[in-house]
Amino acid sequence: MKMLVTGATGKLGSKVVETLLKTVPASQLVVSVRNPEKAENLRACGVEVRQGDFDQPESLDSAFAGIDRLLLISADKDNETRIRQHANAVAAAERAGVKFIAYTSLGNAMESKNLFAPTHQATEEAILKTGIPYSFLRNNWYLENEIPSIQGVLAGAPWVTSAGNGKVGWAPQLDYAEAAAAVLSGNGHENTIYELSGKVLTQEELVAALGTVLGREVPVHQVDDATYADIMKGAGVPEFLLPLLVDIQRSIREGTLDVESNDFEKLIGRPATPINEALTEIVHELSQTK
Repeated sequence: MKMLVTGATGKLGSKVVETLLKTVPASQLVVSVRNPEKAENLRACGVEVRQGDFDQPESLDSAFAGIDRLLLISADKDNETRIRQHANAVAAAERAGVKFIAYTSLGNAMESKNLFAPTHQATEEAILKTGIPYSFLRNNWYLENEIPSIQGVLAGAPWVTSAGNGKVGWAPQLDYAEAAAAVLSGNGHENTIYELSGKVLTQEELVAALGTVLGREVPVHQVDDATYADIMKGAGVPEFLLPLLVDIQRSIREGTLDVESNDFEKLIGRPATPINEALTEIVHELSQTK
């Protein structure tokens, strides 16, 4: 049984492989990465490292050869690019005779109006068309996405948002990684969909939890999208990223991440890490890297 993880040197992928290595022999694990030199630590652990680039389909043919179970981790690009890249990966998996595909999707993907939903809708459809048994891991939102705002608060800034009362099911990346590892290495996950979410919270609820962790009240400034963009620009965010950040706030405000579920319990035997505990860990890590 050969299992392959794409994007294994990324933030989520590296955590998935780390989790797998606790229960799966390294000889059964393969990783596909664009730059194999970045995966030397995995090679040293006995994991087979293959070069695979979603923009080079021929590289994926060799990367996926002989693989039984594939974890396709969503790439980190704009929707148009990711749709093309994921289609290349799915087609290569079909050509290679892969027997199972797990894919890191988005909460409520097929009905979602989230700015990232088109990628996940197209990729889920592409996987379904192959007829290969699948599991869609519909990840809500990584708590680590909020690290820039948390860093701002640690530096004395208020929490700035234009997300209104929109709720998000934040959970730390490690929770999502453990769930993905459980599906890739476990049995009985064929043709399943898992909505993976922490307890849904508003911005105010998240920040109240952060304030509890820090032992002080953290002010929340609810602003409109234009003001949010101006503030982010003033904080040094590159201009080309501003529309993306505003779209994320809008997507949250419109409720696209208000998807609560107990599917974490099905996969990792517990709910998502409580928000105070997860925030404590992030704050501790940030304080260590100063």
